[in-house]
Amino acid sequence: MIRTIGFIELNSIAKGIETADTMVKAADVQLLKAHSVCPGKYIILICGDVAAVEAAINTGIEIGRSYVVDQLVLPSIHPQLIEAIHATNNVQEVNALGVLEFFNIATAIVAADAAAKTAAVTLIEVRLGLSIGGKSFIILCGDISSVQEAVEAGANIGKEKGMLVEKTVIPSPRKELFEKLL
Repeated sequence: MIRTIGFIELNSIAKGIETADTMVKAADVQLLKAHSVCPGKYIILICGDVAAVEAAINTGIEIGRSYVVDQLVLPSIHPQLIEAIHATNNVQEVNALGVLEFFNIATAIVAADAAAKTAAVTLIEVRLGLSIGGKSFIILCGDISSVQEAVEAGANIGKEKGMLVEKTVIPSPRKELFEKLL
């Protein structure tokens, strides 16, 4: 089970590819994502034990130098987080939807983890900057009170960092909308 993730965002695709290769060579980590995102940036998401992830992130920062625009190491992640980043959580029906939107990617990762740890919700998706101008968003579901609690927890992370764009809770979403989100 994945317990620690590390993330680096760079503003150079070429330097991002070089950095990703160096990071996975530097420590015993698994490469979860490494690709370009809007607007012309590159993200690297790794996992492993805490020490390995920290070593790989430190190596990535050293190689990426001035191209690194954001990074994080997040230990003890919620088990749903990786599935939501890959949009593979299986949800059949929903009582309420929560949506959190952020100006950056790292904040969405931390906020999604906090939201899932705060209340009994299911993370449906954590979209990381792809085709949305470098922003990110989280979609989660559950009963109305749990969704409200989780959205507030995630929104507080975004507010503290000045990265929250908007949040919403939708009770009893129409089936057509919910199906389009999956």
